[in-house]
Amino acid sequence: MNRIWMSTGALLLGLAITTSAWAGTLDDIKKRGHLQCGINTSLAGFGSTDAQGNSSGFDVDFCRALAAAIGVEVKFTPLTAKDRFPALQSGEVDVLFRNTTYTMSRDTKLGFDFVGVNYYDGQGFIVRKKSKVTTAKKLNGATVCVQTGTTTELNLADYFRANKMKYKQVLFEKVDDARGAYDTGRCDSYTTDASGLAAERTKLKVPGDHIILPEIISKEPLGPAVRHGDNQWADIVRWVLNLTIIAEEKGITQANVEKMVAESQDPDTQRTFGKIESHWVDLGLDAESPVRAIKSVGNYGEIFERNVGKKTPLGLDRGLNQLWSKGGILYAPPVR
Repeated sequence: MNRIWMSTGALLLGLAITTSAWAGTLDDIKKRGHLQCGINTSLAGFGSTDAQGNSSGFDVDFCRALAAAIGVEVKFTPLTAKDRFPALQSGEVDVLFRNTTYTMSRDTKLGFDFVGVNYYDGQGFIVRKKSKVTTAKKLNGATVCVQTGTTTELNLADYFRANKMKYKQVLFEKVDDARGAYDTGRCDSYTTDASGLAAERTKLKVPGDHIILPEIISKEPLGPAVRHGDNQWADIVRWVLNLTIIAEEKGITQANVEKMVAESQDPDTQRTFGKIESHWVDLGLDAESPVRAIKSVGNYGEIFERNVGKKTPLGLDRGLNQLWSKGGILYAPPVR
């Protein structure tokens, strides 16, 4: 009995030490003067870096909003699907905004907290038009290019097994290699998240020669992840994401945020943007944090349309990522 008690005590002590090791992320960020954000640098519309080293994209903008809320600069760490989780676990990055699917095992076994969903997605397939394949059910016996170390690889196996079909997978560590192999004819199809297919199609030699099949074979809620053990930091990332959604609900934009907040008599707007009560201050930020965040990149709708919307090369519909009040499932809890 004493041995069991001592073992339990040692375990609790170990957990306490691990937890305390990651407490104080906000203080660390303020001390160093910048947020370190893990991103994708090769997924058009979501995270990419040009020849001059400038990063842009949907996920990148959420990093910028978070840094602006804190009042620091942001620096980006390029991460592959394989190295993204070790980078977060080790403390190399403060937050992961890298089209990462929120799953149970990642949330519980890897020592992470997913603090929301910034893009609701699902896995699909792209094929050549000349193949005459119009449905995924006709991919029996196909060779499929897929990126390893992702939920995509697992979903692919589930789909073919469930439909009693055979396939041959060709695995790649980097998405550029997987897309390139498909483009040169090494594979009959390429599979990833539907948003990723739209992004990767723009990089094919002749984008118009390829179609994205209609089936969505999985749920892929993509969102930011932080390490277990620092509730304050998890709350900050969660509520900056929620803020962008609430701002769109209220018609508050990058251009009008200062005027709207200064003149609004709406108690909810005043609370959300720190004019009454102290919710942002309670998080360790300051009352101007929400205004800075929206002024830096705009509301959720602006972030979406600028990076992946109908007027971009990706041409994505809002779909599930439309506000709940307009037929989507995008919904933020109230600031109260």
